[in-house]
Amino acid sequence: MNLVINTDGASRGNPGPASIGFIIKTDSGVILHQEGKAIGEATNNVAEYTAVFKALEYVKKYLSKKPINGISFFLDSMLVVEQLSGRYKIKNNHLKSIFDQVKSLELELGKITYTHVPREQNFIADRLANKALDDAK
Repeated sequence: MNLVINTDGASRGNPGPASIGFIIKTDSGVILHQEGKAIGEATNNVAEYTAVFKALEYVKKYLSKKPINGISFFLDSMLVVEQLSGRYKIKNNHLKSIFDQVKSLELELGKITYTHVPREQNFIADRLANKALDDAK
């Protein structure tokens, strides 16, 4: 099974109230799970990383009983894509901590790729994150 995951993080105030959204699908487009959740106060970058981490946690907990051949992430955060792909260095210690947690899950789950997409192509994850922020008010 190949998984396609779109993630998004949002922060109003940066730092400010923050949330995440992610949608997990099979490569044929079947939706397996979608989630939006407030995460408290955070920067936008922390929210973006947290969305990736929480999606991987979900995969490990609920979907890893079936063989996973690969996971393709699609995000609208160029910074997170480039850092997780190893092309940019991480200077922020808090981001480094979440990065390390993501990399630990990567070792358990296998081949993972990260691709940057325009916000318009990430609208479901964006909507999930923003709805979670609105609902948390």
